[in-house]
Amino acid sequence: MKHIARKRFGQHFLADDAVIDDIVRAIAPQPGQALVEIGPGLGALTGPLLQRCGALTVIELDRDLAVRLRRQAGLTVIEADVLKVDFTALAAGRALRVVGNLPYNISTPILFHLLQACAVVQDQHFMLQKEVVERMAAAPGCKDYGRLSVMLQWRYRIESVLDVPPTAFEPPPRVDSAVVRMEPMPADPTVDAARLSALVTAAFSQRRKLLRHTLGRWLEAEGVDTPFDLQRRAEEVPVAEYLALARRA
Repeated sequence: MKHIARKRFGQHFLADDAVIDDIVRAIAPQPGQALVEIGPGLGALTGPLLQRCGALTVIELDRDLAVRLRRQAGLTVIEADVLKVDFTALAAGRALRVVGNLPYNISTPILFHLLQACAVVQDQHFMLQKEVVERMAAAPGCKDYGRLSVMLQWRYRIESVLDVPPTAFEPPPRVDSAVVRMEPMPADPTVDAARLSALVTAAFSQRRKLLRHTLGRWLEAEGVDTPFDLQRRAEEVPVAEYLALARRA
């Protein structure tokens, strides 16, 4: 029985064999590695990954698809909302390689959820809306640079590795897509993640205004007195400066 893509799950299934092959080559899975696939769907990536690594854990919310996946040898199927999965517990002391064609409607929450488990991840390869990938990798001073850029570049090296057209999917999405590679960097114990998140959120809350109107008020409310150039907009401040401010705040 043919599975009909469900809009509420943001389902767009990969259907282009050449693109699938390119993605698998970019991931380069090896036997014995702890691979986790988010949103395997109809298994377009699952099959080729399984052939190379021998075993694979998949996280699938759609009950009907989970039933199908359980019929495949070598798969451990977690039927759950990925935002409720504890990746640190799932790692069980291993370094996870996380992959997936993420639902575009909740891709940013998934990225922030995984950020909390960054310490147990070897790398991540995700299919995302191309616009999101551009925001993730954006440099200071451009319109794409924002809260997502800062919070992810703080912990990952980010690289766009492949552009994917809508025609590679069934049904085709209305946007271009891209595959991004995310490699965790060592944690800086001097930076408090919650504090950094709060000040970056304040900085980008009204990105057209100078920071003295946003971040400046946040610093004042928090009782933080530190030299920092607030006569700039949030998009002009490099990640390193946000980190330095978080250490002092």
